[in-house]
Amino acid sequence: MGVRAADLAGSWYPATESECLKVFEKFEKASISSRGIEWTGGIVPHAGWVFSGQVAYDVIKHLKGTTDSPDTIIIFGRHLHPGSGNYIMNEGSWDTPLGELDIASDIADKIITEFRFSVETWSIYATDNTVEVQLPFIRYLFPGARILPVGVPPAPQSIRIGERIAEIALELGHKIKVLGSTDLTHYGPNYDNTAMGTGQRALDWVKNHNDRKMVDLMLKMEPQAVIEESLRDMNACCGGAVSAAIASVKKLGAVESREVIYTTSYDVMPGSSFVGYAGVVFR
Repeated sequence: MGVRAADLAGSWYPATESECLKVFEKFEKASISSRGIEWTGGIVPHAGWVFSGQVAYDVIKHLKGTTDSPDTIIIFGRHLHPGSGNYIMNEGSWDTPLGELDIASDIADKIITEFRFSVETWSIYATDNTVEVQLPFIRYLFPGARILPVGVPPAPQSIRIGERIAEIALELGHKIKVLGSTDLTHYGPNYDNTAMGTGQRALDWVKNHNDRKMVDLMLKMEPQAVIEESLRDMNACCGGAVSAAIASVKKLGAVESREVIYTTSYDVMPGSSFVGYAGVVFR
């Protein structure tokens, strides 16, 4: 089996293990405690680590829980529109600066018999930041886990795919955790979105209105509403990934949610264009 390259290492995140470990030390010092609770899954952002790495690290660290580590982590992501197909990697491994992560082929092989997927290989694929920027965190915090990277569009079928992946994993006896990867509102002239002008008024609107609507739906664990909201107000770039992740954790028994942290790229680099990031966990 081949190994998919860490295409974004050295740009979106550090290229070497030692450099990654230095960043992890920094994130750990600022990390929000998970308080020993057994969380089933979460929502993570996927910008470069300098902007949203702390949020993603905190969410993934929450998944460590108090019992044995998961053997598989499902990651829903991908920038897709409602008419897009589904994507999956079903064999081989994915490289990180800290070592490789094997693909959960047994789960993948079953789900692709039930739904139509474009199957990517270690050598034929589209570079995808939504999944890749999470992988060094997973390799560090869950060194023995496999992964299943899945791309789903903001469409109703994605909810059922999320449910079925959870069901299949349980049928196969896997202990899994689930991640949904999305950034929130992309605002400003760089994103052709200046509906509320610029300056503090625009920042407040994104943080307290547009992004807040999406985060609240995540917390309510309403996957269909997440899809509808993301398409209506453009406040989640991967609404399908969020909806599939929520559907999956609910199938695993999750009934509770918590907002871990919310921030924006403006907090790191103030400017007229910025992006919102939220970390949410479920159990």
